[in-house]
Amino acid sequence: QVQLVESGGGLVQAGDSLRLSCAASGLTFTRYAMGWFRQAPGKERELVAAITWYAGNTNYADFVKGRFAISRDNAKNTVYLQMNSLKPEDTDIYYCAASSTILRIRQDYWGQGTQVTVSS
Repeated sequence: QVQLVESGGGLVQAGDSLRLSCAASGLTFTRYAMGWFRQAPGKERELVAAITWYAGNTNYADFVKGRFAISRDNAKNTVYLQMNSLKPEDTDIYYCAASSTILRIRQDYWGQGTQVTVSS
């Protein structure tokens, strides 16, 4: 049974930082691209950042470039999202996802989500 378990969300003020973690189990972690999506109520889920299985390539949405950084530790089966200079518009539920192909095209597994709230 595949599980992706996110942690690290919370309530912070604008300008603060948070680091999200996603621990994966039940899959061969190094065979999957990993990434983070976010979704606000009534809106579509959008890709925030993605990283290939070997961590050689990363991709970011324009709205987080220069502020967020994705990384992975294949020894720990964990992917991270370092979020700096947070803005109120970053308030969303953040979901971890795994893909056996290209993350932005197909997501094979999802986590349950973690709430990030940024106050002004």
